Amino acid sequence: MEAIHHQCYNLAEYPQPCPQPRMVRMRPETLNPLFADAQTIKGVGPRVVTLLKKAFDLPPGVAEPRVLDFLWHMPTGVIDRRSEPAVRDAVPGTIVTLAVHVLKHRAPPRGNNKAPYRVSCEDDTGKIDIVFFRTERSFVERQLPVGELRFISGRVEAYGDKLQMVHPDYIVAEEARQDLPMLEPVYPLTAGLSAKILGKLSRQAIAQVPQVSEWLPPQLMQAHQWPSFNDAVTFVHKPVDPTDVSTGGLPWRRLAYDELLAGQLALGLVRSSLKSQTGRVVKGDGNIRRKLIDELPFDLTGSQTEAMGEIEDDLASPSRMLRLLQGDVGSGKTVVALLTCAIANEIGAQAAIMAPTEVLARQHLETIEPLAKAAGLRIAVLTGREKGKTRDAILAELAAGFIDILVGTHALFQPDVIYKDLAVAIIDEQHRFGVHQRLALQSKGKDGGSNVLAMTATPIPRTLLMTHYGDLDVSRLRDKPAGRKPVETKAIPVERIDDVIQGLRRAVTSGAQIYWVCPLIESSMVSELAAAEERQAHLTQHFGDQVGLLHGAMSPTAKDEMMAQFSSDKIKILVSTTVIEVGVNVPNASIMVIEHAERFGLAQLHQLRGRVGRGSRQSFCMLLYKTPLSETAEARIEMMRETEDGFEISEKDLELRGGGEVLGARQSGLPEFRVADVPGFQDLLAAARNDATMILDLDPKLESDRGKALRTLLYLFECDEAVRLFRAA
Repeated sequence: MEAIHHQCYNLAEYPQPCPQPRMVRMRPETLNPLFADAQTIKGVGPRVVTLLKKAFDLPPGVAEPRVLDFLWHMPTGVIDRRSEPAVRDAVPGTIVTLAVHVLKHRAPPRGNNKAPYRVSCEDDTGKIDIVFFRTERSFVERQLPVGELRFISGRVEAYGDKLQMVHPDYIVAEEARQDLPMLEPVYPLTAGLSAKILGKLSRQAIAQVPQVSEWLPPQLMQAHQWPSFNDAVTFVHKPVDPTDVSTGGLPWRRLAYDELLAGQLALGLVRSSLKSQTGRVVKGDGNIRRKLIDELPFDLTGSQTEAMGEIEDDLASPSRMLRLLQGDVGSGKTVVALLTCAIANEIGAQAAIMAPTEVLARQHLETIEPLAKAAGLRIAVLTGREKGKTRDAILAELAAGFIDILVGTHALFQPDVIYKDLAVAIIDEQHRFGVHQRLALQSKGKDGGSNVLAMTATPIPRTLLMTHYGDLDVSRLRDKPAGRKPVETKAIPVERIDDVIQGLRRAVTSGAQIYWVCPLIESSMVSELAAAEERQAHLTQHFGDQVGLLHGAMSPTAKDEMMAQFSSDKIKILVSTTVIEVGVNVPNASIMVIEHAERFGLAQLHQLRGRVGRGSRQSFCMLLYKTPLSETAEARIEMMRETEDGFEISEKDLELRGGGEVLGARQSGLPEFRVADVPGFQDLLAAARNDATMILDLDPKLESDRGKALRTLLYLFECDEAVRLFRAA
């Protein structure tokens, strides 16, 4: 189940056609100018559009920037131009705005491009030179005509005993004085897009925001001293005080609350819609489950038993199951998934387990196939690799009901995949799938809907469960299977890498196997791959052909072959990029080396460490770091040494990185907030959660005056797509 969040609402990112909704899109006409193409703004042409696409964080599925995207492209700071001294009083090194008369132009000699173009200006108190380098004479003459009054703004410098201003930020005539922003927001930019142009375009976009009805109650506004929505948007982009551009300022906090409230309302509406849908009662006799449990080499943990009880209750109810199983690494989610499938199998129905990668799908198959066969279940795998006659045979058996459990990737929901009777769909690492992909698999069930169990191995802080998964019932697996030894975690400066290699030599001699994960290099798979290849070459000098390499650019077959060699102990050291983060299970691997651990987030370090500690050997995790460590990196590494509890770690991760980052795309595939990543995020979220619950209790269809205003809010933060989609489910 994809997180219901503002960036997940628009489903055009997915190539499959969306189901036709039962609800006609009814965006208020007053908002249409905001959803118009950015080229409706004066000064935006094809070239600027290309630059805006690079600068803006457009929601998935939105290919071209719109007027609305200027609103949510938030400033990172402000330039204060309010100082308007006389020329004589201007302090070198400061940004000032001066009113001056133009006296004389002194162009550089022809052919000398390196010489400056100087324009002498003055007021009643003194003179200042305006200086340009490599500029067109005609441009300067148009900007600063001799004898005219001009307002100039920029940084004053001392040049000998004279004052000068090099390339002023603004030069405006007296009649255009209001175009000079005295408090100028600083925006994230891209090469070729100047701050001045983006600021000018943003101010035009703000002018198109219609006057909207207030959706927040007066008592809440008064308690926080928040401005209206219109004023808040205006103040952030056209500040009247420097604090207006701060994430802790009143305008920004008002908008942050709006975004959180929109998200919580969408989740509430989705949850209400799903709960009202009649599901299929799936209540088995427990016979297959008992056989499976008897085959397990261990007893179920307390949290596995509790989770199974919750799942059994969901399946036995008349409402459709939509549950998130949140398990810490090594907590036994796969066993719970298999037992959930068994409930469907006990009534003669089918189940499907969908994983985001072939490696993970085949890992699931390897884990559950021996157990399933011992219990008399028929299991098959379907990924992109199964082609031709092999695939045709699987599809025929599936349609005839000869397959009880189908494991695979997104291949499971392709149009030609027909189930005889799909009752339960299990989606592993669900955040890697889109909303539509989840629905496509779910719709393979009878009457267009099967029960869904979503799973994640990324422990999510309670606060963010509310934000991203508020429409789901949640089960947590906190316990580890009996007999698991704690992983001993050590932090070692990278300068001691030779000592680490010597230690690995002793470990390999004793029969141990080792993962060596190469550093995360943002937005550069080539560099990440190069780092892994270089490390493999280095380790091969010490360990010969006992060193293998695994990375994301390999073909699925090559990945499987490499994992098979590692699993069968044919190679002792597996050098890898972060492709092994989730799902890889080699019990004999007992050492995890993470190079440049300071570059990874806490959640990812925890996931990587979870690849070891699965067998009888004492396991170790070596965090190689480069000094000096930042305060945050030091806190991360210290937390890794203190605990193996993924839920504790996730709470610390939230504290260190903030709400928008902890589930950000870089770490786990989920989007960041556009506005709401602010100080006090958790308090704002809790308040928005309570407010949304109260609203939907009193006005479940948003038909009151406040409800109608809140519909506008949902459109502004693009939550309407989520509501529309789930009503169509």
